Parts: sequence; structure tokens; C-alpha cells
Amino acid sequence: MNDDMNVSNLPFKELSIPIPEDALPKDPAEYLKYIPEYDDNFTIEMIIQKILKDDKQYDLSKIISAYEFAAKAHEGQKRSSGQDYIIHPLAVAYILLELGMDTDTICAALLHDVVEDTDATLDDLKKRFGQDVALLVDGVTKLSKIPTSTKEEQAAENIRKILLAMSQDIRVMIIKLADRLHNMRTLRYRPLDKQRNVALETMNIYAPIAHRLGIRAIKEELQDLAFHYLDPYAYYEIESILENKKEEREAFIEIIKKRISERFKTEDFAQPPQIDGRIKSIYSIYRKIFIGHKNIDQIYDKYAVRIIVTTIAECYNVLGLIHDMFRPMPNRFKDYIANAKSNMYQSLHTTVLGKEGIPFEVQIRTWDMHETAEYGIAAHWKYKEGIQGKDKMDQRLAWVRQVIEAQQTSDDVEEIVRIIKTDLDPEDIVVMTPKGMSVSLPVNSTVIDFAYRIHTEIGHKTVGAKVDGKIVPLDYKLQTGQICEIITSKDAEKGPNRAWLSTVQTSEARSKIRSWFKKERREENITEGKAQLEREFKRHRINLKESEYSDFLADDFKKHNCENLDDFYASIGYGGTSLSKIIPRLKDKYEKMYTNTEAEDDTPKLVKPKNNRGTIILDDVNNLDLKFAQCCNPLPGDDIVGFITRGYGLSVHTTSCINYKKAMERNDPETVARWVDIQWTENSDTQMQTGFEVVAIDRVGLVYDITAVLLDARVPIVHSASRGLKNGNAMFEATVIISNTEQLNHLFEKLRKIKGVISVDRSSISEGGM
Repeated sequence: MNDDMNVSNLPFKELSIPIPEDALPKDPAEYLKYIPEYDDNFTIEMIIQKILKDDKQYDLSKIISAYEFAAKAHEGQKRSSGQDYIIHPLAVAYILLELGMDTDTICAALLHDVVEDTDATLDDLKKRFGQDVALLVDGVTKLSKIPTSTKEEQAAENIRKILLAMSQDIRVMIIKLADRLHNMRTLRYRPLDKQRNVALETMNIYAPIAHRLGIRAIKEELQDLAFHYLDPYAYYEIESILENKKEEREAFIEIIKKRISERFKTEDFAQPPQIDGRIKSIYSIYRKIFIGHKNIDQIYDKYAVRIIVTTIAECYNVLGLIHDMFRPMPNRFKDYIANAKSNMYQSLHTTVLGKEGIPFEVQIRTWDMHETAEYGIAAHWKYKEGIQGKDKMDQRLAWVRQVIEAQQTSDDVEEIVRIIKTDLDPEDIVVMTPKGMSVSLPVNSTVIDFAYRIHTEIGHKTVGAKVDGKIVPLDYKLQTGQICEIITSKDAEKGPNRAWLSTVQTSEARSKIRSWFKKERREENITEGKAQLEREFKRHRINLKESEYSDFLADDFKKHNCENLDDFYASIGYGGTSLSKIIPRLKDKYEKMYTNTEAEDDTPKLVKPKNNRGTIILDDVNNLDLKFAQCCNPLPGDDIVGFITRGYGLSVHTTSCINYKKAMERNDPETVARWVDIQWTENSDTQMQTGFEVVAIDRVGLVYDITAVLLDARVPIVHSASRGLKNGNAMFEATVIISNTEQLNHLFEKLRKIKGVISVDRSSISEGGM
């Protein structure tokens, strides 16, 4: 399947660990040397041999028939690598055989591209291979005829279709994951821009879904392959470090395994435990380095030993033995048996210190837990006799239903992607109710998320909360091990607060809040939505009478399933329609429809400031005096916004300025109307003052080193000062003259390389700098 979904407009960069643009080698030949090659010569004979060796019963004649149909349909088609196209369906089928999937899934894998890329139809497949195979193929096939106006909407519809198909038959997603895995293995043959787009989409949608379904092997390989393309230098660096210490690492793990094995000989087990050694995936090591600001030697669990036993009781017995043999590290024990992860993963995790002084992680689980950890939901087919089918399947698919419910109350693809990614971080928190029930939540969840996880009505009627016996605010972020008590109102009319939508972390809570407002407060939603729309129209200079709204918004009515203007107002009011997403398009539409009929003196003009700090283009703001706000010190290259002051003129702020954000949060119509969209012109001669601060470990020569970097970069220093901090660090503050954000960022990169530097950040202009 061709993966041409354009993700350049989607919010993946903001949602994932940021990958710097300069991480990509400029020379394609240099780039390719970091990308691995895979043996990709799959044949139907390989499929047949694997089936014959497997203990499972397959309908081999049906699978061969599906292959022959696909081979004929794809005859003459080639992949980007130059290989016959049929290689791809064969590879996908082989991956699914390794997962132990059933006959219909293997047939669907062989046929999954024939409807999209050939003349074959779903009716053809239904007649030849049955309803189930046809439905699976239809679920995997990407949308090609959905009437959407943007690439972003196309991407959103594609995600929605996959999720809906998953809710009907989870095998759709397992096929799609195998399809994506093979496409990632052969991505080196695609153009560089396609490689990065597909890798971003893989990292932000498909790897999280594989995690949600508990299919560890596919998740880790997707992450590592995507990381290859997003930052090949970093991948190669980590890989080289691991490779250089390979013999040392393997010897260490073997010593640990031998010690544990010798100790176990003195214990009584139902069956001898299996002891394996492993090392974390390269991307998981990178995440720990990036998020924890650590070097690779500070990652305690990059070495791991896995112990598999027969019973849960033996798991805890082994834990005691391990803690007796090795010194456990503080706060590094996690009981995922008593508190399973949301993807049903169960194990005991503990990090201990060996005699060599090297920390390593020990994972302890039963064989049933191991099958679930490795194959996730696919274990239902691979080990069907050992799985209590429907109940466990329903638990695993609960999150799919939550995503579908959430997307029904929102048209925002960014939110759909964020929902999918919410559970990607394996470090969940586990919070207890006063009665001892454990509740698993994503990191940064609030007491409101906790309340809605317990019960919808408890969430709606929440008025307060106690954590470990102390009253806390509703936006309090919970931590593992805390006991949370929700205080509810007895008022039958009590409902949630709209402000909670920006507070909660989980899609479950956000969806339930929106649903309540949609159902219970229609008139209030209409009033609120109308006020928001008029405010945004006024701010963006969309001058229409209300009687003209329906015609102007007709296309949006259809997209958001609204029959009339009141429905559209209500959708905005309860949060189902995001104005921030549609206003840019509406503004463009308005300008195309009405700009040519506007009077000449109403058109945007250039305003040239009197202080010679660069020219700014302003929308409909004429000849005001200009002031650059000291709270955020905007520089050319920053995204900026203007505030029309009563006594001065126009004050220019960055869009990330805390004062601008607070003004938007307060949402006062009069104040909001005074903020205007502005932007820089290209002016290479611009010179402006800006402030920054460096926090570093205090030492002799620190100020000299910082000053030397500034002088070497030929950055004029207006003012500088340094002082010691109580924690033993030092702070250096300076006001300098800079041309643009690109120059400033380049300077910051050099400052961060100075020995002992902890952080470098922009700040307000220091006293003496004005």
C-alpha cells in the first residue's frame, strides 16, 4: 500500500519528541548509509513452508487462491524499489503468520491492496473469499473518494475509518500495522520528503496503536525504524555506543543470569524458570536520554533480565529472591501485576545493583503474562486455547470506543492524534480510591480525570477533592500511590464547568464533558458559540451581517453535521467545532470573496515604525506608533501579534507571550478585539535588543567562557550581570543586540555546549539594557 498521507500540516511535531530539522543529512548519499537494508525477497513458497511448520490449522488452499488472485491483479505493477508489487502483500502476510493470525487475516493481507490499486472490487473478493475477508480488506483500504477540502481533513477521515473498522474487527488494525511495518522496512526507496512524512506518521499514530494493542515487537521496530529516518545521526550514535560495548554487555548479562540460575536451584518451582537477557530498543533509550536529560550511562534499565515462571505466587517469591541477591534501587519497583497497564501488560519491574556496580532491570512474569506482553491482542489468535476470549478482548478494545466517542464530539484531527498517543508513555500513574480500588491514568491526569474514570455522574457532580486527606484544587495533577477522594454535589442540576475542557488530560473526561454540554445546555451553547464566532470574526476583520452567515458557512455546516446556524453555534459552544482550526480558512475565503469590492483605503497598508527596528505588515491597522513589549522581547522570526494600546499605539508581542495567553484565557470581548494579526517583513538589516539567562554549575571561569562565546559570535553586549544561587548554581543574565531568532538560536546552541551549563533561555531585558 502506498503511504502518501501528507502530515506536514498535522500536529505530529508538537505531539512527539521534537526532532530537529538539521538532524537530517543534507547529502542523500550520506543519509542512506545510516538506513538499514532488509532482505525482502518473500515468496509464496516461504508462506507455505511456514504454515506447514506451524502447529495451527490453516486453510492452505484458500491462502494459495488469495495469492494467485492478488498476483494476477498486481501483475506488471512495481514498488519504488523496482521489485514486483506482489512482494509487499507476501511480506505483510508473513509478518501476520509470525503473529499467529488466522486464515482470513492472511488472505486479507495478500489481498489488501487489490481494491485500492487494481480493477478488483469488494464484490469480487466477497464472492471468491467470503464476507469476512472482504470486510477486512475494506477496513484496511484507505479512503480515496471522500469529499474533503484539505489534506488534514483527509488524514482525519482516514484515521476515523481505521478506528471504526477496528471497533468492528480488530484484525483490521493488526493487518494495517503489518502493512506499515513492511513499508517502513522498505522506506529507503521513497523520496526524502516522503520518508520523513511517513516516519512522523508512524511514530505518532501507528507505534502508539501497536503499544495500545500490546504488540511489543511491532511497536519497538516501528519506533526504531521511524527514528532512523527522523534523526539518523542520533540513532547511529546510540547504536555505535551499544555496539562498542556489545561484548562487555553480553558478558555482564550472562554473569547475572548464571548467578540467578544458581540461586534458583535451591528453590522449589513448579517448573524451572526461564531467564533471558535483553537490552532496550534504541528509541526507548533515546526517549530516556531526551526526557530525563541524561547521558546513556545514567539510564539504569538499559540492561534487563526477564524471568518467566508458572504462577503469580512464584513471581512474588522470585522478587524476594532477587532483592536478597542484589541491592534494590530506591523508587524503582513497579507492580504491574496488581495494577495492570491499560494495554493489559502485567509484570513485576525492579531495578537492582549488582556487585559490579552496574544497575539493571529485572522483569518477572508468568507465561500467560509473557504471551500477552509479546503479542498483545494477537495472542487471542496465537494462543487461543489459553485466552479467555471475549472479556479480555473487550477490555483491550475499550480505548478504541473511547477514541470513537471523542471524535464524535470533535472535528479536530489534532485531538484525535493526541487521544491515540495519550497512553504511549509507559509510565502510567496508579491512584487509589479511599476504598482501596486502584485506578490507572495517564501521567499528568487531574482529579477531574480521576472522577470521570470512576463514573460519569461522579465526574459531572465533582465540586472538590482530597488527596491523602488534604483539600486540593480541581486541576491538581495526581501521582502514583496517592489516595484521592472526590467530593460531589447533591444538587440534581449540578454539571461540569466549561473550563474543565482545558484542564483535563484524558479523552474520556473531555468527551463526557462535551457530551453533557451538548445534551443539557443547548441554548447556552448557542449563545456561547455565537459570541465566540462574532468575536473571532471581529478580530480577523470578517465583516458580515448575521443574515449572511448561513450562506458563508454553508460548507462548514455539512462538514460538522449541522443543519442550520443554531446547530453550528451550539457545536462551537460545547467544543465540538474548533474555531482556531477553521478561522484561517474562513478568513481566506472572505478575502477572496470580498477583498476586490472593498474601498481602497480599507486595504492593508505597510506601517513603518519610527524607531527603525524593522518593517512590520499589519492587517487593517494604519500608521500607529510602534512599541516592542519588554515582557517577551519579540525578534524577527518570532510569531507575533499586536495589541492596540489606548495611549501609545501598537505594542508588539510574541504569540507565546504569557500576557497574550492570559488575555486569550480571560476572553474579555473588548480586550480580545484589540489584539490584531501582524507579521514581519523580510529585513536583514534589523537589529534589536533581547535578553537571555544562563543557569550553570558555579565555577571559576564561567563568566569568561560565556563572554568568550558572545565575542566569538560578534554579538554586541548591552548589559550583563551574574549572581550565585542558593543551590550552588550560578545565573548569568545579559542583554544583547540580535538580528533574528535564527541568530539567537545559533548562539544558544553554542552556550549550551559550555561546561556545566544547565539551561539557556530567553528572558526580559535586564536593567541597564534599556
